[in-house]
Amino acid sequence: MGTLAVVGGGAIGLGVAWRAAEAGWSVTVFDPAIGSGASWVAGGMLAPLSEGWPGEERVLEFGAAALARWPEFAARLDAESGVNVCVADETLTVALDAADAADLRTIADWVGGRAAAGGGALDGVGSDLRVLDRAGVRELEPALARTVRAGLLATAEPAIDNRRLLDGLRKACAAAGVRIRAEAVENLDLDFDQIVLAAGAASARLRPELPVRPVKGEILRLRHRPGATPVPRRVIRARVHGRPVYLVPRGDGIVVGATQYEAGFDTTVTVGGVRDLIADAEAILPGIGEYELSEASAGSRPGSPDNLPLIGRLTGRLVVATGHGRNGMLTTPLTVDAVLGELAGSPLPAARSADPRRFSTPSASDFSSSLGGIR
Repeated sequence: MGTLAVVGGGAIGLGVAWRAAEAGWSVTVFDPAIGSGASWVAGGMLAPLSEGWPGEERVLEFGAAALARWPEFAARLDAESGVNVCVADETLTVALDAADAADLRTIADWVGGRAAAGGGALDGVGSDLRVLDRAGVRELEPALARTVRAGLLATAEPAIDNRRLLDGLRKACAAAGVRIRAEAVENLDLDFDQIVLAAGAASARLRPELPVRPVKGEILRLRHRPGATPVPRRVIRARVHGRPVYLVPRGDGIVVGATQYEAGFDTTVTVGGVRDLIADAEAILPGIGEYELSEASAGSRPGSPDNLPLIGRLTGRLVVATGHGRNGMLTTPLTVDAVLGELAGSPLPAARSADPRRFSTPSASDFSSSLGGIR
């Protein structure tokens, strides 16, 4: 092995650092605010199946491959850190009108068809999705609004607590001997044998050729109060007035998310964002008005042009892991495995669709000349 610098201390960077250190690398993580950013402002949904849509085969396959790795990843982290990250076992997507109900049936039929065809990442994920009528939804989650007319139950889609995940990863890194340097990196000319760039939306500042952009997202954390409507047992997802909304259970309440804006690196929480999230959440769970509004925060998701991350080797010394968009929590285990494969010289076939060079095919000489001090 040798020395490894990981630039970025979110869930992806810390996960890579932990597992690389266990594999024998001497690892240093660079981040001025470890465990912050998009990883701190997340819902923790692991829902590639119920978000599937015809035409997005590669996104579905990648997400399913990531989901399949979560049980082993969570168990390993729990054993190493003593932190259990799971908060829900299932996801229920609900529809308020006929058009949304039809969309749920489209998703179920398409994903079911892909799974039945076999031969891909959907094998073994438990990808059966059940379409429920109004009575079926209320039987599972009786506190939901009576205006809900249909639902899609994904029994294989759990959720994790993103902040517990960060806590567990920091503890696992410490136990594995990872060094943390709370400082910003101005360029990638670092004196290490290998470098992993996992700086989220800021990655393009260090490698401008990476098509990664910040996508603003606001979330609310609501604390349950005595006598208020109980916290749903499952993740609840919906679309209200064309806006997606989700409610993810936590030990003390619910995370409500998430807005989505092209706003650069602005992470100011807006009145309009909070208003829309509360109104949309209340349309799904009317009793939510009795909860305490304990936090409103925003982060910058690292978006990519095709909603797939950028994971792979750019140079002899540089591996990138960025562009995960709103699926950073879901894709953490697969990303960690893919980066470890690159470091070991054995690229992971399941991550082939995330090749960071897929958006351009410069000649080898042109590409090499743009690498600056990184070789």
